[in-house]
Amino acid sequence: MKKSLSELAIFGGTPAFSETLHIGRPNIGNRQHLFDRINSILDTRWLTNYGPFVEEFEQQIAENLGAKHCIAMCNGTIALEIAIRAAGLSGEVIVPSFTFIATAHSLQWQEITPVFCDIDAETFTIDPSKIEALITPRTTGIIGVHLWGRPCDIDGLTDIAVKNNLTLLFDASHAFECSYHGKMIGNFGTAEVFSFHATKFLNSFEGGAVVTNDDELAKKIRLMKNFGFAGYDNVIYIGTNGKMTEICAAMGLTSLESVNDFIAVNRFNYYKYKEQFKGIKGVDLLTYDESEKLNFQYITLLIDETVSRITRDELCQILKAENILARRYFYPGCHRMEPYRSYFPHAGLLLPQTEKLVDQVLSLPTGTSVKEADVDKICDLIRFIIAHGPAIRKKMHNKRQGNTILACSQTLT
Repeated sequence: MKKSLSELAIFGGTPAFSETLHIGRPNIGNRQHLFDRINSILDTRWLTNYGPFVEEFEQQIAENLGAKHCIAMCNGTIALEIAIRAAGLSGEVIVPSFTFIATAHSLQWQEITPVFCDIDAETFTIDPSKIEALITPRTTGIIGVHLWGRPCDIDGLTDIAVKNNLTLLFDASHAFECSYHGKMIGNFGTAEVFSFHATKFLNSFEGGAVVTNDDELAKKIRLMKNFGFAGYDNVIYIGTNGKMTEICAAMGLTSLESVNDFIAVNRFNYYKYKEQFKGIKGVDLLTYDESEKLNFQYITLLIDETVSRITRDELCQILKAENILARRYFYPGCHRMEPYRSYFPHAGLLLPQTEKLVDQVLSLPTGTSVKEADVDKICDLIRFIIAHGPAIRKKMHNKRQGNTILACSQTLT
């Protein structure tokens, strides 16, 4: 517990953690089971090209979600790109700017224009009430993004898609093992795309999947992710290489075995953070609808600097010095990144809620690598920082000024 400003690492004190705490440090699962699977792969020498582990992984994912088809891929971005192409999207597609850049890039990479829609002020997911004003004759679809394990307004998006004859896809990278009105994510829209990247609570080292209940779409996606092969030496469709390897599937299966354990740890950490942050002014923990199935994957704070008296970025900087790598999801918003900020320099005028949120969000470490004592230490530290916000800001300002003067003097000499 820090007792004075000088003890903060940013002012020369000893960091609270000797080793860095990361957002999304990988969950491992049962190592022996993983090694057994890897040895089996090496023994059979079946390393890729839809081996038995990939097939089993797809079957288990589909069964877990109650969906008809799961097509495993080398990563979530390729899965999204192939789903977009297979669904026939073109022209313009409406997406939130408040998402990981891959959502927008998956469209732009295929010369489809992402049209950025603002988010709802309460859910922070794409706002259905703002979509119809963005529809043009070139609009072919909508991509909703489930955020931090909290589904977007699927019913509202579905109504708009049906009314306007648009294809509806979902980026479900954050929402594996989550439900919407009691139905598992993976069963909505034309298709939903998951990420099993190492930072996700269920990982396959690197990987992703398209999940759908559309038989024809699933058939097309299977062709497209394997160069269009429909059997030996028989290419019937244009495609690419999106295949998941056997070793990635082995890790995915190992993760699936422990998924309930991972969720239990996430849930415990969430409740611990929730209890600790009660009464800390200007710091609000994003909560979950616990009537649904949840993965509790993210611990997300909203920092109101008018109350906390310290900015989100200042708090992030202080925590980094303490070896806590908190993250500013999804700063600064896709519309502020290239090439979109050059294509749409004034997009922010139509995205007031997005513009506000990107300066408030801060996500904290959780998962199996984070212990109860770690959560206590992180919360104690944030409590101390908020309690001494004005004094810390002043000291940081003076430090920056001193560094500037020193740099100038060194340049002159």
